[in-house]
Amino acid sequence: MKRLLVRLHKSPALTVRRMGVKSDRLVYLIVACKRQRYRWGRSCVVYVGTTRSGLGRIAASAAYRAKKVLSWLGVRQFEVRVVTCQKKPGVRTWRLLERALLLTFLKKYGDPPRCNQHGKGIRERDEFAYFRRDRLERILSALEGSPASTGSLQSGAAGRRCRPRRKAARLTSR
Repeated sequence: MKRLLVRLHKSPALTVRRMGVKSDRLVYLIVACKRQRYRWGRSCVVYVGTTRSGLGRIAASAAYRAKKVLSWLGVRQFEVRVVTCQKKPGVRTWRLLERALLLTFLKKYGDPPRCNQHGKGIRERDEFAYFRRDRLERILSALEGSPASTGSLQSGAAGRRCRPRRKAARLTSR
């Protein structure tokens, strides 16, 4: 009987890093390596979520959405970015931060992120009494370009782009 070939792939399927975050109550963004089309522009942000149980929930959310996000054309990898804010007694600031990010995203792009279920009919309340609108816009703008081209998403040691560029077709005359 012929033996089967066993092969180890060069690039890792999953990389987990330890992160120094004091709080378990976090807001996180899932950022794809390819910008997605929205009504008023393009962004790499595909999900805005919140957790009060820490990084384990973020990992579970990333695993849950991985099949959907990676099935989109041109998306080969994504990363999860954490956004935190200061605590305030008696106020669920992480929930307000999530709502403020969703409102800012809606105002800038016209639609909620592709993986978000809620956020289409969201109305502004007192979120911007706690957070500066221009700071949230700068956070979204920093994630607007493809993260793979800025080097924050790395594929293997080389840090290649998400999609390799096609070489220009050479025309040879004979």
